[in-house]
Amino acid sequence: MKAPADLILLPQWVVPVESEGPLADHAVVVLDGRILDMLPADAAQARYDAVQTLPLPGRALIPGLVNLHGHAAMSLFRGYADDLPLMAWLNDRIWPAEKKHVSEAFVRDGTLLAAAEMLAGGITTCNDMYFFPKAAGEAFLQAGMRATLGMIVLDFPSAYASDADDYLAKGLALRDDLKDEPLLAFAFAPHAPYTISDATFGRINTLAEQLGLPIHTHIHETDDEIRDSLKQYGVRPLERLARLGLLGPNFIGVHAVHVNEAEIGLLAQHGCHLAHCPTSNLKLASGIAPVDRFIRAGINLGFGTDGAASNNRLDLFGEMRLAALLAKGASGDPAILPAAAALRAATLDAARALNLDSQIGSIVPGKRADLVAVDLHALSGQPVFDPVSHLVYVAGREHVTHVWVDGKLKLNDRRLVNLDIDDLTARATYWRTKLAPQG
Repeated sequence: MKAPADLILLPQWVVPVESEGPLADHAVVVLDGRILDMLPADAAQARYDAVQTLPLPGRALIPGLVNLHGHAAMSLFRGYADDLPLMAWLNDRIWPAEKKHVSEAFVRDGTLLAAAEMLAGGITTCNDMYFFPKAAGEAFLQAGMRATLGMIVLDFPSAYASDADDYLAKGLALRDDLKDEPLLAFAFAPHAPYTISDATFGRINTLAEQLGLPIHTHIHETDDEIRDSLKQYGVRPLERLARLGLLGPNFIGVHAVHVNEAEIGLLAQHGCHLAHCPTSNLKLASGIAPVDRFIRAGINLGFGTDGAASNNRLDLFGEMRLAALLAKGASGDPAILPAAAALRAATLDAARALNLDSQIGSIVPGKRADLVAVDLHALSGQPVFDPVSHLVYVAGREHVTHVWVDGKLKLNDRRLVNLDIDDLTARATYWRTKLAPQG
């Protein structure tokens, strides 16, 4: 008798990420939301009796992409404040708008809009940092998307919380409320060294160690941030965090554009992870992160989109390609970030940073069935000598045809399965009118 299965996928290539190279004419078998098997296509059909068998000619099947840094609800600020440096962008446009408009409803609608965009582009997991994370979590669950919810902390008040104690209390209550949701994980998300005191960082570090959770924070994004830290604390931000004991395998630093050799050594020595957001860094003119030096130091690197307010796309195919090209151009070494390494950074390495690599990030039996089919059959992609090269240097999110999260279909032949596009568009239009009534 054949063994039961829910789904047999028959792409032209399987790209496992964890093992070497793509596999032609192989099948991926799914049962109860997990990858049950990966084997030659003929053997799969002989061995398993599946509820559904789906041929995917011309498609490469890859693990779901992992967005290592974003502010999903800020999709409602897309195009709201362009062509400004970071601190003017924050102080003059974003923070005043957030003070006036951000609410549970804003976060729920903005996160749902972002989840739809990400799922349609092959992103099945994101690491989020924003206000009202419970509303964000509810939106991710509605979309059926995997997310690490950042328990955001600042030392100044917002519509969400009054002070650091209030942020932490609400974050911990959120984790208690939603910790049994299989699609959700949690991280402490202190915004940045310039918005967090030493005392607050100390409390976060203690709680993170007690609970075994990551710490996800912006770091060394601009020269101004470093200058201000030297004036206020007498040391650069990373040295300050090192003295406070925050650097370690649970630390995810975002941006790290302006770092010296000693700081790269610190990050490597402590086993830290970095979220590289090349588009946002370029758009805000923050600079180009020294990815070649991160790689040579052995620092684990993933890619992030940042928020749609500073990108303005939630597009990890674009980030993969840009990151690979920038690393080559800035270093003078065309081999420093090859296609396979870029794809790994967008999947398994980012999952590792979130401590989710035992569950997602590669196509391996036993892992959750977060899978993406990418069409490499288009005329613009011919001929295909190496599908991994094409995934990074040729394909875009528009080539994503199917997406599964936990074995559940979320995108079917480029159509979102359980999200209403007209409803999402109406919600976005409502918030545009509130944000810019004269627009």
